[in-house]
Parts: sequence; C-alpha cells; structure tokens
Amino acid sequence: MTVSLEQLQVWMQSRENEHLEFKEGKTSYDFDKLIKYCVALANEGGGHFILGVNDKWPRTVIGSRAFSNLQEVKADVSRRLHLRIDAEALDHPDGRVVVFQVPSRPVGFPIQVHGAYWMRNGEELVPMTPDKLKSIFAEAGPDFSAEVCPRATLSDLDPKAISLFR
Repeated sequence: MTVSLEQLQVWMQSRENEHLEFKEGKTSYDFDKLIKYCVALANEGGGHFILGVNDKWPRTVIGSRAFSNLQEVKADVSRRLHLRIDAEALDHPDGRVVVFQVPSRPVGFPIQVHGAYWMRNGEELVPMTPDKLKSIFAEAGPDFSAEVCPRATLSDLDPKAISLFR
C-alpha cells in the first residue's frame, strides 16, 4: 500500500462512512478501539482508518505520534483478526498521518472481537443486529447451480442455454 498526499486530501474532503474513519490520535490511540474499528470496517466491506486528522469539518492534519512501531501493530492486529491489515505513516507537512487499510471480511463470515460483531451506526460502533448477521451468514449458502444432478441426461439441457453459457 502506498498512499499519496493527494489521496489523503481526497479522503479529507469526503464524509466519514462505513469505509472511512478519521481520528486525531495526537499522542496515542487505544489499541482495542483500533481493533474494533478494523472489525467494523472489515464487516462493512473494507476501508481506511486514518489517525492524525481531525474528524470535524473542515478536516486538517494535526499529526499523530500513535503506533510508532507500525510493523508490530500490523502484526498484532492481523493476528487478532486473522486478516491482513496494512498500515503506513505519511509524512505530511503538518504532521505524521497513519493510514490503516482494512480488507473486507471473507464472504459469509463476519468478524468478531470482544464477543461482538462490530459495525458502524452513524458515528458509533455498535454490535451487529441479528438481521445483518443473518444476511452475512446467508452469503455462503449453497450454490444449487454447482450441484450434480445424477439422473440428468443431455436431452435435459437446452442447446440455446448452453450456447449462452459458453
């Protein structure tokens, strides 16, 4: 992952959402909160968690001294979540900015930590609702088109459908 200062500027012009989160983290940031945000981002399809930028409009870089050993933090987060989380520090003229890139969770498998499957609800992190969990688990349902029909013969197949499929 290589994030440019131009890409950071584009993100800073964007609103926070389930794929983009800003935190100041001026001197430090709580590791457990980082983990929860990474889980929420992964559960929502992936995204970026950015430290060193205020989360109010207009966004400005304020710099962050949090997580000085990014290699160790990446390893710890990846070990806890069983996802490869990438991170890098940007040298912005107004201070150090830390960007965590979080991939999407595997299809059909929400991620949990501290006994909950986290997601964003507005500005808050909340446990996933039962209906959201149900829809994620259903993603990995059976693929009936991949099943073998033992008594089917070639006469059961439509030549036009086979041509379209090809």
